Amino acid sequence: MITTDARSRQLNVTCTSSVDMELFLHYSLVPSLFIILVLSFLQRRAHHGQREDTSFLLGTYFGVIMPLDFVGTFSNRWSYGVAFGATANKVMFLFSEGYQPLQVPQWAQAFVLLIGGFEVGLSYFPFFACLSSKSQLASSVLGFSYSLIWFAVTILQISQCPHGQFMGRYETLVFYWPSLLCLAFLLGRFLHMFVKALRVHLGLEPRMEERPVLEVYQAEHVKQLLKKAPPQESRRSWFQTRVYEWDPYFRFPSRMIGTIVLAFICLYLFIIIEFCMFVYVRNELDVFEEKLENYLTYMNKTGALTPIILKVQELISVTKGVWVVTILPASLTCVSYLFHILACYRKHIKRLWAGDKQFLPPRFHNPSSAESVVAIARYSGWQIAYILWGYLIIHVVQSLCGMMIVYGLVLPVIHGQSLEMLRGLGVGILTLSVVVGLMILQGGIAARFFLQPKLSTADKQKPLALNNRKAFHNFNYFLFFYNVLLGMGACLSRLFISCLLGAWLIARIDRTIMQSGYEGADMGFNAWIGMLYVDHYHTNPVLVSFCHILITGHRERKLQKTIKYWYLNQSAGPRISARSRMRWLLLQTLINNPRLIMLRKSKSDHGSHEFTPILLACSDC
Repeated sequence: MITTDARSRQLNVTCTSSVDMELFLHYSLVPSLFIILVLSFLQRRAHHGQREDTSFLLGTYFGVIMPLDFVGTFSNRWSYGVAFGATANKVMFLFSEGYQPLQVPQWAQAFVLLIGGFEVGLSYFPFFACLSSKSQLASSVLGFSYSLIWFAVTILQISQCPHGQFMGRYETLVFYWPSLLCLAFLLGRFLHMFVKALRVHLGLEPRMEERPVLEVYQAEHVKQLLKKAPPQESRRSWFQTRVYEWDPYFRFPSRMIGTIVLAFICLYLFIIIEFCMFVYVRNELDVFEEKLENYLTYMNKTGALTPIILKVQELISVTKGVWVVTILPASLTCVSYLFHILACYRKHIKRLWAGDKQFLPPRFHNPSSAESVVAIARYSGWQIAYILWGYLIIHVVQSLCGMMIVYGLVLPVIHGQSLEMLRGLGVGILTLSVVVGLMILQGGIAARFFLQPKLSTADKQKPLALNNRKAFHNFNYFLFFYNVLLGMGACLSRLFISCLLGAWLIARIDRTIMQSGYEGADMGFNAWIGMLYVDHYHTNPVLVSFCHILITGHRERKLQKTIKYWYLNQSAGPRISARSRMRWLLLQTLINNPRLIMLRKSKSDHGSHEFTPILLACSDC
C-alpha cells in the first residue's frame, strides 16, 4: 500500500509531451549543418589551393570553422562557458548511457557512445561557431535564431509536463532551469553582438582590430618580471593567504572556465538525479517497512523475528536520515574542489612559467608530446566525470562515517546506554593513548640517550651519530617483539587512511592518489600534467612576448621594403646604434635581476669579471 506522500508525488506520471527531446536532438542536426555551411562560406581562407588542386574551385571561401581555441582563447570566456553550460542536460544524458539509438552488442557500446558524443557536439556546434566567427553580423543572427529554437522547445516541454513522479511539482523545471538560464544568456549575447556589428556596418563605430598575438595582461606580466622585486612584500589579508589572491596579470583560458561552469551544472543535475533515486528507494523501503509493521502487529510483537525486525527498521531509519544529512557536506566538498582546481591550475602553470618542475614527479619532467596533445582533449571531459563519481563516492564514505557516529554515540544515548557508551569510549581512547604514548616514548628515549650531542648550539637537532651503542642494541632487542604486534595495528591504520584519503581525493584530478613511482597508472593525473604542459608551451607570456617582437619586427621590415625611398622618412635626430641600445638594456636587466649576473658566461678578454662586483653592488643600492 503506497503512502499518501508517495501518491502526492506521482502527479504527471502519464504526461506525454508533444516534444521528444531525443528526437529533437536528431532533427536539430539539419539547421546545425546549415549554419555551419553558411559560416564556412563566409570564412575566408588565407591560403587557397593551386590550380591543379580541386579546392582551387572554392577560391577563398569555405574556410574551416573552429568552435573555439582550446589553448589560446582568453577573451569572451564567460560566453563560451555559458555555451558549455547549455549542453549540461545532454552531457548528463550521455553520462547515464541513456543514448541508445542502435541495438548493438555489449562490446560495441563504446562506438554507440562515441556516435552520441559526436551528435551532441554537432548539435551544439553553432553556439560556439557563432561566438567565434569573424562575420559578426551574420553569425549573431544565426546564433540568435538557433538559440531561440532551443529555448522555445525547452519552454514547451516544461510547460506541457512540468511535474514528475519523484520530486512532485515542477520537477522538469528543476532539471532544465540551468539550461534555460544559459540559453537566455546566449540570446542576450547574440543580440548584443548584432547591435554592435550593425553599428560597425553603418559606420557608427570603428571596426574591431584583429586579435593581437600578445594579450595586454601577458605584456603586463612580462613587465612585472623585468621590474626589480620590492624589498618587502605588503601584508596580505587572511583570505589572500589562506584562500585566494587575485592576480591582475593572469587569466584562465576559456577551456578552464567552460569546464568549471559545465562541471557545476552537471554536479547540480547529478545531485538532483541522486535525490530522485533516493526518493524512489525510500518509497520502496516505506512499503517494506509497512509490511514489517503489519507482521509485528499480527504477531503482537511476540514472534521470534521481532528483535531482528526492529533492528532492520532502525537500520533503515538511520540510513535514510544519514543519507539526506550528508548530501550537503558532500556537495560542498565537491564545490570546494572545483574552486581549488582553478587555484591549483594557476599555481602550477606559474611555476612551470618560472621553470620550476619540482612539484612534479620525476617521470613527468619531460612528458611525451603526443600524450600531452591527447591529454588536453581528454582533460575537460575527465574532470567532469571525476567530479561526478567523486561526489557519489564521497557521499557514500560520509554516510558510512555518519552511520558509525550514530551507532556509536547517538543510539546508545537514545536506548539509555549512555554509561556503557562512555565506558567503551573511554577504554578505546585510553588504549589508543597508551599505544601512541609508547611510540612517542621510544622517540624520546632515542633522542635523549642514543644520539650524540649537538655540534653547535645553533643546530636544530642532534647529528645522526649513535651514542651508548650497547644500551642501544639492548633497546632494539627487547622492543623487537613488541613492535611486531604494534606493526599489525600500523598496517591496518595505513590501509584505513589510504582508503579514506583515496576516496576523499578521488575527485581531485590535479593530485595523484597513487604512491610514489606509480603515478603513471593515474590516468586522470596524466591528463592534468599533459594539459599543463600544452598550456605552458603555447601561452607562456615570455615566449608569446618574444614571438610578438619577432612578428612585429618582421612586419615593420616588410613594410619598409614596400615603401619606396623609406630611408628618406627617417628622423634627422641623433642616431643610436643597435649594439649600444642592446648593451644598455642588458645592463638595466642585470641590475634589476642580480641573480642573472652569476649565470653569465665570463669573457676574460673583455674583463667582464671586473664589472661583476660593481653590478652586484649597484643591485643592492
